[in-house]
Amino acid sequence: MTFCSEVREECSGLWEASFTHPFVKGIADGTLPLDVFKFYVMQDAYYLTHFAKVQAIGAVKAEDLKTTKSFAHHSEQTCAAELALHESFMELLGVTEEDWASFEPSPTAYAYVSHMYRAADGNLADILAAILPCYWLYYEIGEQLKNKKPDHPIYQKWIETYGSEWFGELVNEQINRMNELAVGLSEKRIGELKMHFRRSSYYEWNFWEQAWTMEFWTIQPKERVTHD
Repeated sequence: MTFCSEVREECSGLWEASFTHPFVKGIADGTLPLDVFKFYVMQDAYYLTHFAKVQAIGAVKAEDLKTTKSFAHHSEQTCAAELALHESFMELLGVTEEDWASFEPSPTAYAYVSHMYRAADGNLADILAAILPCYWLYYEIGEQLKNKKPDHPIYQKWIETYGSEWFGELVNEQINRMNELAVGLSEKRIGELKMHFRRSSYYEWNFWEQAWTMEFWTIQPKERVTHD
């Protein structure tokens, strides 16, 4: 099996949890509350700003000009396509300058971004292992939802973006590159790359959850667990 086939199988439980998360299901059937989606879009804009920077770090750390060009292109695509999409969402959702002035990344968004930068201390394989779940998971969700017709244009546009052919080409390019970078590596090194991938897969589920719960920097009391 290739590296990506192995790690995808090992993370299948985490990915299935994303596929069945109420946030994703709410997009599919159009029932997701707009205030929840607004919270998500603002957090995602923060995340993507840093995602593009990590892609740019990948361009710097690439060992050949072709890969540098590819990562620079991916970074530009994130800035142009993804953020343009969000700008249209911002207008539809009525996001104001006051909203941005008071914006603060959620604990999960902050932690996910921090995880990517930590991985970026390594080489290109570390970077790609950490950012690949974002590409790949969204594409699989887009593929699963592409025949859904939510009764809201904003959710239909979201589905069309991540289930599109151009996005699939970007995803497959990075999957193939990840497999190439993993060839011949030691078992220890493969384990490190799988850890990056698994942690990002975990954060992807938590990103839906932080939007669904509209997570803030507060502590919610929970019932004490007692053990017999």
